[in-house]
Parts: sequence; C-alpha cells; structure tokens
Amino acid sequence: MKQKERTGPTANDLVQTFGPITVNPKSSSAQQQSGNNPEGNSSLAATSLDFPQLKTLAGASAPPASMDLSEFQYVGVRYVPDFIDQNEEAGTALKYAYESLPEPPVTADAPLAAAAAAAAAWSRAWNDGIDRISSLPDQILRNIVSHLVAKDAVRTGALASRWRSLWRSAPLVFTDAGLLPKCRENPTWRPDFKNTLGIYNAVSSILKTHLGPFRSLQITCCYMDMDKKQIKKWMQLIADKGVQELAFINRPWPVDHPLPATLFSCTSLTSLHIGAWKFPNTSALPDTAAFPHLKELFLSVITMKDRDLAFLLDRSPVLESLTIIASKTDVRLSLVSHSLRCLQLGLSSLGDIAVADAPRLERLLLWMTQRRRVGGNHFSRIKIGNAPNLSMLGYWHPGQHELQIGDTIIEAATKLSPSTIIASVRTLALEVHFEVRNEIKTVPSFLKCFPNVETLHVKSMKVDKPTGKVKLNFWQEACPVECVQHVKTLVIHQFKGNKNEHAFIKFMGERARVLENLVIVPCRESFYMCSESSLQARMRPFLTVKWSSKKMKKIHYKFIYTPTPWSFRMGADVSCTDPFYLDCVDLPMDN
Repeated sequence: MKQKERTGPTANDLVQTFGPITVNPKSSSAQQQSGNNPEGNSSLAATSLDFPQLKTLAGASAPPASMDLSEFQYVGVRYVPDFIDQNEEAGTALKYAYESLPEPPVTADAPLAAAAAAAAAWSRAWNDGIDRISSLPDQILRNIVSHLVAKDAVRTGALASRWRSLWRSAPLVFTDAGLLPKCRENPTWRPDFKNTLGIYNAVSSILKTHLGPFRSLQITCCYMDMDKKQIKKWMQLIADKGVQELAFINRPWPVDHPLPATLFSCTSLTSLHIGAWKFPNTSALPDTAAFPHLKELFLSVITMKDRDLAFLLDRSPVLESLTIIASKTDVRLSLVSHSLRCLQLGLSSLGDIAVADAPRLERLLLWMTQRRRVGGNHFSRIKIGNAPNLSMLGYWHPGQHELQIGDTIIEAATKLSPSTIIASVRTLALEVHFEVRNEIKTVPSFLKCFPNVETLHVKSMKVDKPTGKVKLNFWQEACPVECVQHVKTLVIHQFKGNKNEHAFIKFMGERARVLENLVIVPCRESFYMCSESSLQARMRPFLTVKWSSKKMKKIHYKFIYTPTPWSFRMGADVSCTDPFYLDCVDLPMDN
C-alpha cells in the first residue's frame, strides 16, 4: 500500500544532507515478493536506502542511479503508533528528554560551502594556488573533520584525495535529528513513524561505515521496534567503537522493549541519555559490567527495578549527575556515592529516597513528583543522612513529601535540635498550598531546619477547596527570626494575590533583615486577563509592609514566557547558580 501524503520530512529530505538516496534493486525485488511479514518484525533489507558518499568512502561499488522516492512503498515493516497519539504524558516526558540533550560539540552555523569559499580566497591571497590545508598532518585534519556536522564531514572527501579517508577515522560526532531541518528549528520535534525510514538507514550506514571512535552519538528519531536484531547490532557497533557521549532514545508504545544489555560493554562512556526502554536485568550481567568513566546519566521514561538503579550507581564510580525523568515505576533509592553532586527527580512517583552517604552531593532537586504508586497513598519520605555539602534543595511539597533528618521526622510539632539542622543549604524551594492549613503548619518547622538559606523560592499551588486562612500572627508565632535571618532573595512563583500569600510576604518583609530582592512571578490565569485596577488592588498590600531591611528597594515582577517551566539540563549543570529561576521579563515596581 502506498504511503499517504506526508506532512513531515520524508526520505527525500535526506537528499539535501547525504546526497541522492537510492533504492537497492535487489532489495526492491525482494520487497515485491515478500508481502506482509507475519512475524511483525521488519527486514529493513527489503527497503534499503543507500548513501552514495558512505559507500564510496567504504570502497564499495558505485550505487545504482537515484530515483524519486515520493511514491516510495514499503512492506514488512512493523507499524508502531506515535507516542503522542497513544500517551500524551509520555510524549511530554520525551520532550523534556530531548531538551535535556547536550549540545553536540559541532556547529552547523558555518556550512562547508562557506568554509571552502574562504579557503579558496585564502589561497588566492597567497597567489600561488597551493592547497596548504591538505598538507597539514592527519591528526590535525581529523580534528577539523570531527568538529563538522556529519553531512559536512562526509563531504570533505570531495575536497581532495588527501581528505578521502579522513572522515572514516576521525572521531565521529553524529545526531540523527541534525539530518532534519525541522529538528534543528525545534529541538523537541520528531518525525512520525512513516517518515523515519531514511533516518533509520542513515544511522545504520554511518555506524557500519565509520571506523570509530565515536565521540558523540545521539540517536533519538528512530522507532527501534522496527528491527530488534538490527538495534542489537547498532549497540554492539557503538560499544566496539568506543563511544564517549551517547543518547539512545526509543520511540515505541507501549514502553516494554528491552534495552540491549550490550550497553554495558560501552566502558568508555562519559555521558549517557537513554529513554523509553525497559532496563535489562542487571542480575544476569557479568561482574565486570561497569561504567568506569561515566559522569552524567539521564534516565527518561524507563521501566526498571530498584536493584537495577542501585546496580547503576554501584558500577559508576565517578558519576556526578543523575537525572530521572518520568520513571514508569516508583523511584526508591538509598544513595551511597562518594562522587555524585546532583540528584534530580522529575515527573515521577517517589517511594523512599534516602541520602545515606553522599559527601559530595550539592543538589537534591524534585520537580512535579507524586506520591508513591505502590504501598498505599503515603507520603514520599526524603531522608537526609550524611550530605555535608548539600547546598540546594527543592521543590519540597509538604502535602507529598515527608522530611527526615537523621533519625528525626520533621512534623509541625517536632522539637528541633542541632542534629536536625542542615546548615549547608543556601537555596531552598517549596511548593505550598497557602489555603490548606494542615500543610502550612509544617512549613515553619521545615524552615527551622535550614537557618542559612539565602535564596528562598515558594511556589503557590492552586487549591480547589480551601480549608482555612493563615494570618500574619500565625507566621509571627511559629517562625522565629532565626528562620529567615539570612534570606536575601525571596521569589514567589505562581502568585495569585490572595490574603494568605500576602500574610507570608508581609511576615518575610518584617523579619528578613537582610532581604534585598522580592521577586513576584504572577500566575498566568490570575493576572494576564485581569484589569489594571484589579492588578493594582492585588499589589496594594505590598505598599503597607514595614520592611526591616534597609537594602530592600524594589519589588520585581517577572512574567513567564518560557514554553517549559523547568530545565533538567540547567538543574544538572552545577555551574548554573539557581535553576529555579525561570526565563522571565522584568517589570520593576517601586515600593
């Protein structure tokens, strides 16, 4: 059956990147005879797409003449529904996974044609026509090629015979999304199933043809259920050729396809992003399986057991950053690591998270987490043991998370002691239902545990059924000055302008003696459509606050315009001083 009209990029789009795409005549014949594949798996030889440059570089014979693929047919390929069509939540999670990918260490801003023109001009300036670049040592030329995007790196073979074999031996930097212009314009966009065959074959050709090593490899556009045997071959090639940075994100639904265990042969990995897989059974792996150089690990939409996560941490002795996005199972973890600096959990249900022994841990970040799925509708207990360098914590939600410091569970009536103080935390973020009194009652005890906080983020959560008002005197009685004595910046996210929010802000203004900045991030629904008079009425209470800090001069409004409210990439980057800040527009207002 012929394909319907495509709305996204087709195989023909690759003509612009890898040159003319051709169909192998033998494969076409096999295709006509094969009919539907009763086993459901595709034999991609039946729809082989060839890339002339790669075959030429590999020393293969010249490919057959190119042909128009606008009416290209394929059979025997297992059809896989799109993520977004089957599960919106999983599709959203994958978008966050795509946004978290590191920028490839290459650039497409300076195309090869422009570079060639510049080289020609340079040659004319010498007025002798000598190709000086080609006379450079192989090591330098390989380094040049390794910084080009794949399509330009392949094309360097056309410059001169001196360059012909360089691409195959230069460290490879390749991202399949870079083959599609729309992916370059929108990093979270991916083609649908019927428009990925060309990409699939491009990946196969490159992995087979290139000699290695693989410096950076991102495979995120392919439906890997099309040919499971081929995917295993891919992973073996990746392991054999010494990959350093790997992103391997699947796109089937449901997420029940096992990740090839060959992944654990990639011992040269320093960065790993995997998504939409069922994790392999680690109990069946050899004792030697390990990632001795792995520093960064992102797990997105992964089905895995507790023991598998523990295995990963145990076999990654230099791991510095672990991010889990939209886990398909409850995340339960007892963290023992002398290398980890950042633990980030988002869009996941949490069981018990214990920071048992993590002397280098600086960040414990929770974003849009939920109560555990298994074990009843209980709180997720976050236990902090040995973490002397923990400087950033949040978002903590009193309606979902239960904090335990040492052997003490922090509750509204808890009497604190020196053993329940975490003096190292400088940035703290809370999610609070200001109109749910039982939640608010826990907040003062929580604040007392972190007396040295300098930046306090408070997200005001939406309440369907308010259960009580919290007035200024509640905060004055429950929170001594010591709780907020070091706060320099207070950020109120999703501000709605209700009386409970005003009471908290007024308390902070009167007690935070070194406060320098009050940042208000209004709730979109509450402020974007309100009249000017209504806006002024909601902000008028700020003008009556008796600010105890002489450095407090202005209130800053920040209206959100960022398409996503959180960046896992920023969260994992310890050089980013405060990932809780959003990209916003400043609208200062004098007191």
